[in-house]
Amino acid sequence: MKTPETRLCAHHLTGMSYRDVDLVEDLIGKKTFTEVMIMQILGREARPVDLRIVDAVLVTLMEHGMTPSAIATRLIYMSAPENLQGAVASGLMAVGSQFVGTMENCSRLLDRIRQAADGEAEALAIAREFRESRRALPGFGHHLHKPDDPRSIKLLALAEAEPDLKGESLKALRLLASAIDATYGRHITINATGAVAALLSEIGVPTDLMRGFAVISRAAGLVSHVAEEQQSPSGRYIWETIDHAIPYVGAGKTHQGEGQP
Repeated sequence: MKTPETRLCAHHLTGMSYRDVDLVEDLIGKKTFTEVMIMQILGREARPVDLRIVDAVLVTLMEHGMTPSAIATRLIYMSAPENLQGAVASGLMAVGSQFVGTMENCSRLLDRIRQAADGEAEALAIAREFRESRRALPGFGHHLHKPDDPRSIKLLALAEAEPDLKGESLKALRLLASAIDATYGRHITINATGAVAALLSEIGVPTDLMRGFAVISRAAGLVSHVAEEQQSPSGRYIWETIDHAIPYVGAGKTHQGEGQP
């Protein structure tokens, strides 16, 4: 069996390095968090375009109000206020195939289109597959933002204005969007994670790592929910609201409807 290796970090009595770059002399106070993050994750120095794209993505995905991830964090913090990291971790578990983390499945569709001999035909085939199977389209549709997700409009405009991007994934996303509208007979917006899939693909982020950027971004957002929970607690209100809103339908006696907490 081959001995495992790492290139991420080395330390000794008087110093430390990240990917052979001296932490104290060359990183602290000289590089931003985003620059070092890209270096660590992608194994290369960040270009200016990488920084612009990644920062835009991180800002976009940080927050969306009282979503399942935020509610989970607030409720766990209410239950265990000594465990901030547990509250944030519980919220991060909701970064998945339904919310926040859908960019990776969208990216796989964009890969199919980019690699096809006829991208337009492949996009149409994908749209038909999803309509016939009645599956949700990763990267498309939003229950709150209609007719278009304003976040995706801004992200795509930023990316399409970048001369250093090849534009292949952006083109694939546009082809898929057109095919979806034609197949479904109505406009379905590209949502934020659909745009994020194209942008991260453009700067070379592997599909299987894309959700990691959502995790990094949403972690900051969830810490802000903990901060607000410390100042203006909502966890018990959420709990009591649910306790009264979902009726008990069994034969036993219940506090619901009796004015009891």
